[in-house]
Amino acid sequence: MIARWLAQMNQRERMLALTVGAILFLLVNLAIWSALLGMSAGARSDYAAQRAARAEQKIYLGAEKTWKRRSEWLKKSQPTLSNPAEASSLLTQVKQIAGKYNIQIDDPQIGAVEATPSHQSVSATFETKSGWEPLVRFFYDAQRPEAFIVFETVNLMVDSGDPTVMRGRFKIAKWFAPAGQK
Repeated sequence: MIARWLAQMNQRERMLALTVGAILFLLVNLAIWSALLGMSAGARSDYAAQRAARAEQKIYLGAEKTWKRRSEWLKKSQPTLSNPAEASSLLTQVKQIAGKYNIQIDDPQIGAVEATPSHQSVSATFETKSGWEPLVRFFYDAQRPEAFIVFETVNLMVDSGDPTVMRGRFKIAKWFAPAGQK
């Protein structure tokens, strides 16, 4: 049937039919190969993602003992909040540390007690005025791991009157063990 159909065509029609057939063949092949290569690329990227996830899991499993030790230390060392008035002791502690480095504390305010599943916290806000170096020492001393004090917000700026003086506004919190945990 195809031979009869080709025999009825002249040379120019046969060449055109052959060209259209070849172009269709190439387009179909191109679509098939594109789909296959796209699936292959997707499979390779999925495999790479799974390999990366597995490497991450190995790191976590390798650090499991460290995290267990940290969790045990936290349970043993983190203080409990027996009285919301302990927020005033946070300000006293901060004032002592600031006094050690000659940092001026202005406008101290005690915040409310906040409770989350991982901890309870009491917060305080205050402003400071000091040199840069004493301020860095204050940060270091206040955030010792045993103190459980966290700087939640820090806003520092150079004093407009004296470029050697730093002014800061801070919100700090002391973290206590979750409610009901001893």
